[in-house]
Amino acid sequence: MTNPAHHPLGHWIGGRIIPGTGETIPVTNPADGRVVAEAPAGTAAHVDQAVAAARAAFPGWAATDPAERAAAVRRIAEGLQARAEEIAVTITTEMGSPIAMSRTAQIGFPVAVATSFAALAADFAWTQQVGNSLIVREPIGVVGAITPWNFPLQQIVSKLAPALVAGDTMVFKPSEVAPLTARILAEVTAEAGLPPGVFNVVYGTGDVVGEAISAHPDIDMVSFTGSTRAGRRISEVAAQTVKRVALELGGKGANVILDDADLAKAVDKGLMMAFANSGQVCGAWPRMLVPAARHDEIVALAVAAAAQYTVGVPTDEATRLGPLVSEEHRRKVDSYIERGIADGATLVFGGPGRPDGLDGAYARPTIFANVDPDSTIAQEEIFGPVLTIIPYTDEDHAVAIANSTMYGLTSGVFGEPEHALAVARRLRAGQVDVNGAPWNALAPFGGYRQSGNGREFGHLGLEEYLETKSVQR
Repeated sequence: MTNPAHHPLGHWIGGRIIPGTGETIPVTNPADGRVVAEAPAGTAAHVDQAVAAARAAFPGWAATDPAERAAAVRRIAEGLQARAEEIAVTITTEMGSPIAMSRTAQIGFPVAVATSFAALAADFAWTQQVGNSLIVREPIGVVGAITPWNFPLQQIVSKLAPALVAGDTMVFKPSEVAPLTARILAEVTAEAGLPPGVFNVVYGTGDVVGEAISAHPDIDMVSFTGSTRAGRRISEVAAQTVKRVALELGGKGANVILDDADLAKAVDKGLMMAFANSGQVCGAWPRMLVPAARHDEIVALAVAAAAQYTVGVPTDEATRLGPLVSEEHRRKVDSYIERGIADGATLVFGGPGRPDGLDGAYARPTIFANVDPDSTIAQEEIFGPVLTIIPYTDEDHAVAIANSTMYGLTSGVFGEPEHALAVARRLRAGQVDVNGAPWNALAPFGGYRQSGNGREFGHLGLEEYLETKSVQR
């Protein structure tokens, strides 16, 4: 396994590489602290250049038949699959995802999403007759996309694929923490035959490039995935030009285990949904809600299962949990663990500090029991491998706890199928899995409350990138 070469990246604008000017941003491997690449610190002028390229390419791409646009997205999916190993190694290097996960979820999800959007074009209702009106669905224009580091390819493909099928062009800012995959994606789009300017990449920080994208008068929509704090700022800036804003933000998902659940299955799946990607998942379930009478039994199951989550170097095939994305983030997660101890939660597994023998940005998978549902660790998004087990007295109490945070992105319910479905309907979250149901690339994904607005995936995800015109005749 070889790491990506340590060399400066260039912006991708108008179908060609534009060298950075001035400062660069180091890209660090969180497993060992080594600088593996340098990304250009883009400026507002680079955003202007990319927007001009996207605006110039828009009329031609919007006029392309949807079937041809879908075919291009299908070729992008094929191109990503052809470079799967390179992408996996790159993601493992830039943000620490275990290589086994990088080879499956980190590449498998975006390929599945792109393929699903390509398939939607054929039966999508691009026009509809309603009385004497022709309802026309048209591309919104130039889309600004801003994504985080935890799933660096998945997050952008979830925006790029529907935007391309819709007929939009795009200016993309990847996370400065994990920007390397964007270069591969740009090359794949060119090989797939996208006209120059349809897809553009500007590297840089949120304070500079993200602000410029959000404020730009020639960008018609901003699609953002990231923290709720950053989402608020993007909304404020974008409001000055009254552009559409789609936000997929933070989460604090609850795994509600009912009295009639298969406890072993509920705990195993719940632990995976709390610890996967070292807990750095907005759709994680870091809260496990359990019947008070079975609290100790479930805690014992969780502790036994947690022992199977091997923490190690991300290039090792046996590693289940790699490092956190940075030393700064590791310290933040540690501070939450220490806060949980100080607030009186019962530490039953893990704790603060690095695992023995590991010197990078590693955290110990941690479980707290008897957690107060109003405590800091039960309310705030930790974004690390920390599970809080919260007892409830009855079903109404469980639903109240599940709905008690400012978030509403994902949740799970385990129990007798109809019983679990009834509880799932009461949860204020955009996605609820019943008894560990499999992921569906065609089902809409998005949040309630401060987990965001808008939806990704499926028909609703495509509609986010379209305008609606009514023609009376």
